Amino acid sequence: MSKIVTLQLTPKQAADEGFYTSLAARQLGISISEVALARVVKRSIDARRSPVKVNISVEIFIDSDEQPAPIHFAYPDVSKATEVVVVGSGPAGLFASLRLIELGLKPILLERGKEVLPRKQDIALINRNLDIDPNSNYAFGAGGAGTFSDGKLFTRSKKRGDYNKALQTLVFHGATPEILYEAHPHIGTDKLPRIISNICSTITSAGGEIHFSAQVTGFKLSADRSMIKGVWVGDELIEGAAVVLATGHSAKDIYHTLHADGVRLEAKAFAMGVRIEHPQHLIDSIQYHTRERGEYLPAAAYSLVNQIQGRGVYSFCMCPGGFIVPAMTDAAQSVVNGMSPSGRNSRWANSGLVTEIRVEDFAHLEAEHGPLAGLVFQQQLEEAARLNGGERQVAPAQRVSDFVAGRASTSLPATSYIPGVCCSRLDKWMPEFIASALRKGIASFDRKMRGYLTPEAIVVGVESRTSTPVRIPRDRFTLMHPDVRGLFPAGEGAGYAGGIISAALDGERVADAVRAYVGQ
Repeated sequence: MSKIVTLQLTPKQAADEGFYTSLAARQLGISISEVALARVVKRSIDARRSPVKVNISVEIFIDSDEQPAPIHFAYPDVSKATEVVVVGSGPAGLFASLRLIELGLKPILLERGKEVLPRKQDIALINRNLDIDPNSNYAFGAGGAGTFSDGKLFTRSKKRGDYNKALQTLVFHGATPEILYEAHPHIGTDKLPRIISNICSTITSAGGEIHFSAQVTGFKLSADRSMIKGVWVGDELIEGAAVVLATGHSAKDIYHTLHADGVRLEAKAFAMGVRIEHPQHLIDSIQYHTRERGEYLPAAAYSLVNQIQGRGVYSFCMCPGGFIVPAMTDAAQSVVNGMSPSGRNSRWANSGLVTEIRVEDFAHLEAEHGPLAGLVFQQQLEEAARLNGGERQVAPAQRVSDFVAGRASTSLPATSYIPGVCCSRLDKWMPEFIASALRKGIASFDRKMRGYLTPEAIVVGVESRTSTPVRIPRDRFTLMHPDVRGLFPAGEGAGYAGGIISAALDGERVADAVRAYVGQ
C-alpha cells in the first residue's frame, strides 16, 4: 500500500524531484531503489514569515504496490438519445453537456459566439482598439468568459459537487496534472483555449451537437407559460426534453427576454469596483519578505478583505504575473478583467478590487425596471467609465495614491492594459459610496501589506462583472425554475456560481437534475 509523506522544504528543494523523493524514502525507512513511483499529491507555499517554505505531500509507491491508473473518461454514444438543449458554452454549459452524455442524454449546445480560433482573432482586434463584435469577445464564444479568464480553479464551497472529478476532467482534456495538487490550481489563459477545443471535440465525438454563432433570441413556452418547449435561434426553433440555461453573467439580453416573457426573475446583490495593478516585483517583495523572489518561487499573489462601514471590500480574481484585458461586450461600455498566462511571467500583478452592491443601492430604479434594476445600475457605471475614458477601449485610470487622496493624476505608470489608459478622476464619476468604500479599503489593505498604497500602482475602471445582478430562481431540490417546468438555470448567469469550478460543478448538478426530470 502506498504511503504519504509530508515535507517542509526550501523552494529550491521542492523543485528537485530527486531530492524530495530521496528524503521521503529515508523517512519511510526504505531505499530509493525500492521507490517505483513518487508523486506529489499536495503542495502549498508558506510565506507567513521569512524564509519562505514549501509544504508538499508525496505519495510513495514501492514495487509491490498497485500504481494509479492514468486519468481516463469514457463517454457513450448519445447520437440517438433524448435531446436536451444547453444554452451557453461556458464552464456550466460544457460540464453540463459532458455530464448529460455520461447520463445517456444528447446535449444540443447553442453558443452565440464563435469557435476558439476566430474568437481569438476578434479579441486581437479589441486589444488593438478596433471594433468590438458583441457576440465574439472576452465574454462570448467557445468556452465563455472562462476561456480567456486566466483559469484559476478555486471554489470556497465543497458542497457543490465532485471537485476532484472536475479537475481530472480538465487534465483529461489537456490541463497539466499540477492542478490536481496545487493549493491554488491555475491553468493559464495560454492553455485554456486548447482545453476548451478538446472538450468540444469530446461532446461532438460522443454524438452531441454544438452550434456556434447560434444566439438564442426567444423562448418557446406553453400557452400558460408553465413549461418550456424549446428556444428560438432567429427563425429556427430548437426543441428538447429540457432546457439548461447557462448563458453567463454578461448575456443581458437573455434577462430582458425572460422578463418580457413573464418568467420570474429576482434582483440580487453583487459587487463592482476597479482593477488595481501593481508592479509584480512590489507584490513579491511584500509577500515573500525579500527584495527578489528568486527562480524557484512563483509570482506572488494576495487575497484581501475588510469591512468598511458595514460594507465588504475585497480583492477578486487576483492575477499575479498577469494582464488587464478589455472585457466589454458593447462599444458604449468600459469594462476590464484580468488574466495570467500559465507562466505568470508579466511585469505586473492585477486584481479586481470591489465592494458590495446591495439591492437597496439600486432601489430607485426598481419602479421602472423591476428585477432588472441592478442590471441597469451596472450598465450606468460601465457607460460612465466609457464617457470618462479615452477613444474606443482606452480605459479611465488613476494612480492609487491619487485615488485614495482624492486628487487628479497628471501622469500614469506603465500598464499591462494593451489598449491603453488615460488619466481620469474615477472618484468623481463613480457613485460616492463605491468610491469611498474602495478608498478606505485600499488604505486598510496597506496596513496589512505595507506598500500596497503606492503611486506605482493604478486603478482602472471598471470591474463590474464579478457576478450577475439578477438571479433566475430555481427549486432547491429539482433545480428547475419554480414556475416553468423543464427550464434549468445554471452557473454564474443564473446566480448560482462564481468562477470556473463552481460553474462547472453547478452544470453537473443541473445535468443530474435534468436526468431525473426527463426520466419521469
